[in-house]
Amino acid sequence: MDSWAAVILAGGRASRMDGRDKVAIEVDGATLLARAVDAAAGADPIVVVGKRRPVPRQVLWTVEDEPGSGPVAAIAAGVALLPDDPNLPVVLLAADLPRITQATLARLTGALGTTGALLVDADGRDQWLLSAWRLGALRAALPERPEGMALRKVLGGLQPVRVPAVADEAADVDTPEDLSRFTR
Repeated sequence: MDSWAAVILAGGRASRMDGRDKVAIEVDGATLLARAVDAAAGADPIVVVGKRRPVPRQVLWTVEDEPGSGPVAAIAAGVALLPDDPNLPVVLLAADLPRITQATLARLTGALGTTGALLVDADGRDQWLLSAWRLGALRAALPERPEGMALRKVLGGLQPVRVPAVADEAADVDTPEDLSRFTR
């Protein structure tokens, strides 16, 4: 894939992490956010939706119109910074994926059909925040008022290609127990 963009969601309250700044947690010497930014190294631009933090490369920063109003609102804020190219592949990526790699994102963008591709974990669960979309389809699916909307409901009708996860690349960190799997 020659040209693609990435929108990394790095907001949220991290309420299940006892209020810790989840994306600033280090795993194997790098923060979770840095790992997401490094995985998206081939994207131009890389947009991070959340408060500014140190990252290993140049990114564009933004926040939702109403901070804390959910992933659909965060995606809408990130997509607003992208160029006007309906065919541009856009990777949506949560910033709490300790095993995410450039290879994962290459598989997603390589599988991109007419609308999108999304990673499916080993348990068969769709990983909406580990997906790739054609910008035109993504923009058309986003509601005018994205606050509090369910991501599955917004993107589910686009019928993305499902890409099986390899090993634990889809594993995320939502709780201290999740984190302990990666910091032993």
